[in-house]
Amino acid sequence: MLKKREAMQDFAAETRMLNSRAVLVMLIVILLFGVIILNQYHLQIRSYQDYQTRSEGNRIKVVPLAPNRGLITDRNGILLAENRPVFSLELVPEQISNMTDTLTQLAELIDISQEQQTSFLREVRQQRRFNAIALKEQLNDEEVAIISVNLHRLAGVSIEARLSRHYPFQDLFTHALGYIGRINTTELGRLDQSGQLANYAASRDIGKIGLERFYETELHGTMGYQEVEVNNRGRVIRVLRSVPANSGKNIQLHLDVGLQLTAQQILKDQRGAIVALDPRDGAVLAFYSNPSYDPNLFVHGISSTNYNALLHSANRPLVNRVTQGIYPPASTVKPHIALLGLESKTIDSSTRIWDPGYFQLPNVEHRYRDWKRWGHGWVNVYNAVIESCDTFFYDMGVKLGIDRISEYMTALGFGQRSGIDILEESNTNMPSRGWKRARHNQPWYHGDTVAISIGQGYWTTTPLQLATTTAVLVNKGLLPTPHLANRLSDDNEEIIVSGDLQPTVEVQDPRNWQIILDTMRQTVSTPQGTAFTAFRNAPYQSAGKTGTAQVVAIAQDAKYDAETTYERHRDNAMYVGYAPYDKPTIVVVVAVENVIGGGGSVAASMARQLLDYYFSAGVNAEDE
Repeated sequence: MLKKREAMQDFAAETRMLNSRAVLVMLIVILLFGVIILNQYHLQIRSYQDYQTRSEGNRIKVVPLAPNRGLITDRNGILLAENRPVFSLELVPEQISNMTDTLTQLAELIDISQEQQTSFLREVRQQRRFNAIALKEQLNDEEVAIISVNLHRLAGVSIEARLSRHYPFQDLFTHALGYIGRINTTELGRLDQSGQLANYAASRDIGKIGLERFYETELHGTMGYQEVEVNNRGRVIRVLRSVPANSGKNIQLHLDVGLQLTAQQILKDQRGAIVALDPRDGAVLAFYSNPSYDPNLFVHGISSTNYNALLHSANRPLVNRVTQGIYPPASTVKPHIALLGLESKTIDSSTRIWDPGYFQLPNVEHRYRDWKRWGHGWVNVYNAVIESCDTFFYDMGVKLGIDRISEYMTALGFGQRSGIDILEESNTNMPSRGWKRARHNQPWYHGDTVAISIGQGYWTTTPLQLATTTAVLVNKGLLPTPHLANRLSDDNEEIIVSGDLQPTVEVQDPRNWQIILDTMRQTVSTPQGTAFTAFRNAPYQSAGKTGTAQVVAIAQDAKYDAETTYERHRDNAMYVGYAPYDKPTIVVVVAVENVIGGGGSVAASMARQLLDYYFSAGVNAEDE
């Protein structure tokens, strides 16, 4: 058998292969080093600024600073809304691993109600997890001490000192000032849409109603911020940069504390409203709705028990009766109707009718009764206003017709919002043929006009609207825009809030203005006047008109007896007036619900007390 020949090794080929592999490895190494060098160049040179920013973000935190809310004072500088320091227990959900256990621990340390916990958890679901959320506010000293000594074992829990809104006069100015409260999701959306959300990064509260809401932008101020260095646990080590927040503007009102207290004392426990304004510019001097409530309850979140008590109260304290109280104006509008009668030449100053105590439409058996059952006898426009003769106005109203009445009263300001600087104002109704057809799908009847001619029926108004439309008579055709705010100011500027006087109607005979104003003067100054007793021996000259509004209809032959009538069915007492008669500086309106008595005996006497204080205390004296 032949032996297999062994092949000889080719050293040259192996050398070439080894060299080519070495070159390939070297190229790969060079390529990898090139990649590393390029990456280092990208990281340390080209992307230096970006990564530096990220690095700073890990140790530098921007903390928003809430501005101090502007203060609100009365005309004399007395604080009506201020900011007070309070301690609150706050939690950051992002830093808490087990929220249930944390809440349990806190509830064992201090008193935290189930309602507070439920409200907190609801807010946790609505807010971003990195935001601090208050569990309990207004901690007392003992609670602060207890939580402080246990903070080391409560991750994500802190005690924060903040300025909180406080209303020192409690329920006295509630319906004018309003109140602030926690920002809800609807308000967050509104802020986002208006581009203001960033300015509320450090704010938890917002104006809910009243002046606090109307002037929210001015009162809130501008947010500031701090750049702080933090450690790996998020604790602040030092402040690197600070931009202070700009406080909101302070607001001085036309309201007078003394006049407001007088209004409250006058109404006592009766439901109603008192409003007073300067007819020359619409400055609101008194603005009180009764009953009222303490707005401080809402600042830190009102309990469901307290809120339900307010919401379901039969006396409706949440309703602002000055601007939302809907009342028939009753006889307080007889001067306005009389002005239309004179201007349209339906009557003149010498026109007389016989009042037997009732009025009848042609071919109609129904009798529309006068408040004086035996009648006033022969009556002209002077007697009709002074003695508040219904029969005279029944007759004149039917002759005028609803079309002229509705058009003229609308021009004077009835049925329209006043434009006051709060948003809570109800729509009122100046009825017309078209309104009744649209509302009730019925034609307008002469009987409807009879009721309208004495301020009853479908005609509704608010105390504030009565004040502005009475000012139209005082100003001989000029309608003021009512405003509560006098001036807004901060360290940089001062803004004066002025009220416009809008022309309403032009009279053909200027003497008609004086006739109407004279009848209102004699209503107060002559023994036959319905307000004479209330203003007897007053040390100033005033003018006015009383009104007694029926709440429910009375049968044709029935006799109204307030003593035996169900309390909620009793008449409302109304009064509109102004003073001094020759150069008026104040118009006052009083509306009192369900009283025993009428406009002359109840509302007029209340107006007398308010005016007595106004002149004795020298309110507005610097402007006279």
